[in-house]
Amino acid sequence: MTLQHLSVGDIAVILPGATTVFRRHKIDFCCNGGALLSSEAERRGLDLTALETELRSLDTPGTAAPAETADLIAHIIERYHKVHRVEFPEAIRLARRVETVHQAKADCPRGLAELLTLMFDDLEDHQHKEEAVLFPAMVHGGTPTLRYPIAQMMQEHVELGEQLAFMADLTDDFTPPEGACNTWRALYAACSKLDTDLREHVHLENNILFQRFL
Repeated sequence: MTLQHLSVGDIAVILPGATTVFRRHKIDFCCNGGALLSSEAERRGLDLTALETELRSLDTPGTAAPAETADLIAHIIERYHKVHRVEFPEAIRLARRVETVHQAKADCPRGLAELLTLMFDDLEDHQHKEEAVLFPAMVHGGTPTLRYPIAQMMQEHVELGEQLAFMADLTDDFTPPEGACNTWRALYAACSKLDTDLREHVHLENNILFQRFL
């Protein structure tokens, strides 16, 4: 299906990450969410084909994880570490917006922005330790002492799992309430993608990469 015939509000929901593109091009996907992508591109003087290509790049299907350790590590950094660093700040921005505008509503996800900020801070520290110490040691063959930092990383993954469960609870399993605005819907879509990506990320590390050094 071509995106140009969809509303920008619908695109913001079905393509987590689209809100970042829309903000960059000053396209209002919330209050003006019913506008078609084609009309918004024309109103903003944007190349519709280039805009649609940029949006479609957000939904590129994943590929199988590489077998070689160095390639697998590179894949984890490129597909997950770098993507988390882009998507968490946008989810935090959306959460702050929803909590500010809808704070009086009973189903407002109060505390979600704070939780996402904590998760991102913890994840950044976690990923830095992997990229600076653990991954380079693995690329060079590893040593028996790696079992100790690996155990620490796996424990941090357990704590991340607890945070993900709390996020699902706050968002009613990423289900926006009836009549939710496009920002609210986009927030829950973004949280759902974070949940999926983080679980896939942890699976690759815990069950594939780390097992090679235990």
